Amino acid sequence: MKQSLSACPVCDSELVVSRLYCPACDTTIEGRFTNGAFPGLTAEQLDFVETFVRCEGKITRMEDELSLSYPTIRNRLHEVIRAMGYEPGKDEEIPEITGGNRLKILEELDAGRITAEAARRLLQGEE
Repeated sequence: MKQSLSACPVCDSELVVSRLYCPACDTTIEGRFTNGAFPGLTAEQLDFVETFVRCEGKITRMEDELSLSYPTIRNRLHEVIRAMGYEPGKDEEIPEITGGNRLKILEELDAGRITAEAARRLLQGEE
């Protein structure tokens, strides 16, 4: 199945989906439907994705912009990933932290140059 067009090939105006059809039960639904890039996402999830892109995928920037905690943002990201038909963390490779890097992170924490949360993220390979 081909992906639907989002712009008119003649005048380049935005196209509007006006008919949906189910070949399994021969049902047709007519109306005005959005023609977004992520059709399975809710409006709230789309806003989250837009913020994620604007923040360049940096969760620390999203924490500041959305005033949400790191775990809440990760949970919302996982919801979006599932809504898109994927399983979060699948095929995720946890980077190995060498002894030298681990020591540097702990020294940065001890010196007060990074927070405990930042050290945890670094040690777990989240940043």
